[in-house]
Order: sequence, then C-alpha cells, then structure tokens
Amino acid sequence: MKTKNTFIIILTIFLICACKTSPFTGKKTLNFVSNDTLFPTAFQQYDQFLSENNVITGTPDANMVKRVGEKIAVASERYMTALGYPGYLTDYRWEYNLVQDDAINAWAMPGGKIVVYTGILPITQTETGLAMVMGHELAHALADHGAQRMSAAQIQQIGAVGVAVAASGKDTASQNTFNQAYGIGSSVLGTLPFSRSHETQADEIGIVIAAIAGYNPDEAANLWRRMKAASGGEAPPQILSTHPSSDSRIANLTEKAPMARAEAAKFGVTTFK
Repeated sequence: MKTKNTFIIILTIFLICACKTSPFTGKKTLNFVSNDTLFPTAFQQYDQFLSENNVITGTPDANMVKRVGEKIAVASERYMTALGYPGYLTDYRWEYNLVQDDAINAWAMPGGKIVVYTGILPITQTETGLAMVMGHELAHALADHGAQRMSAAQIQQIGAVGVAVAASGKDTASQNTFNQAYGIGSSVLGTLPFSRSHETQADEIGIVIAAIAGYNPDEAANLWRRMKAASGGEAPPQILSTHPSSDSRIANLTEKAPMARAEAAKFGVTTFK
C-alpha cells in the first residue's frame, strides 16, 4: 500500500509541474516537452523525410504551396502578437514543401515545417482550399499539439506502471484483466478524445489564421464536404477515432466562419480570396 501511495503522490506532483498555459484558451495543458528539445529533433526528421521523398519544385502547384505557406506564416505572426505573445514564433524555421504522394494528406512538424501531398490537391481544388488545410496543420504546431501528445503518451506509459503496481500480488488472470481494461479505457476515454479535441482546436485556430491571411473562411466547411465525399463515407465511429466525424467538422466550421471573419476584420481584412 505504501508503494502505491508513493506512486500516486509522485504522479500527481509530476502532472502539476508538467502543465503549460495555452495562448489560445488561457487554460493549463499537459506539456513537459520544451521547444529546445522538440524543434531540433523535428527539423532533423523533416529534412530526412524530404531526402527520402520526391519534393516537387518550380511547378504552379509547388509555387502555390509556398505562396500560401508564406501568407499563413505572416498571419500567424500577427495573430500571436495580437494575443499577447509577440515572441512566440521566434524559433520557428518556416518551410513549405509539396511532395509527390497520392495520399490525401498534409502535415506540419513542430517549428513551422509543413508538407503537402499532391494527393490532397484534387480535394483542396483552389488556393483557398489549400489555405484551409495548411492553416489547420500549422495550428497543430502553434498549439503545441505534438508536444502534448508526446507528454500524454508518456503519462499513459506511467499509468501502465501504476496499474502493474496495483495488480501486483494478484493472480495472473486478474493481472491480465487489469492491463486489458487499462489499455482499452485509456484509449477510448483518454488518448482518443484528447486527439479529437486537438483536431477541433486546430480547425478553429486554422480557420482564423487563414481568414487573417485573406482567405474566405466559408471554404473550410466546403473543403470538408469534399473530404467526406472522397472518403465514401467510410469512417470508424467517432468515439473510436482520433478525428471528429466529417459531419461534426462541417457543422463546427460553418458555425465558426463568422467568428473568423470578425477576427480577420480586427486586422483590417474584410475581403477574401
């Protein structure tokens, strides 16, 4: 019992010390991975990925990716400064690349490194559609979602140790039941909702940044209508998914579009591409 109590006390202290305030919500978030540690690793992995894949350069599509990226980066700087974080992006090393890959995907590494796959361009269709995708992906980096997920994964591992401690002394069948229940429960009740909340937050931050960059926020919902059509409606139940359902995203982005317009107006942006 003493060992279990000590473990709980140590874990509680660790969680309290591991919190970081989000510039977007003002609330504490689980994050104990510093940019000094995260960014160099992310930059190295990004460079390695580019060296192992076919990076498209000099084409109209590649130029569009860079053009949108530059506008999104400027909008991000303006937005973070307005939120009271003028030096938030100092260590970012912006880079935007188009990679030949049929996957309908795009992603951003911590520190402003973005990749767009050619496979997503038929879905984005326009520069504005692309801006909604890149704004969303960049929002993940701005909100430290990568660091938070790494932190959550480590907490999940620590929790597994705690379950093992709690189950110690029990028979093998009971120990297996404890471990299986923890694995399912920590995913369905913990990491999956955690991931879904990140996607929703990235949608909401991304649509604002894209609007500040001069892109029509109404296109975000249209983009997800096309995403839904491209998927053929095939998706796991939302409770078992790392992402919100397409219908949830469409509804949320439709609701948030007027807010994004209002935010953009604060920066003098009242007409949109």
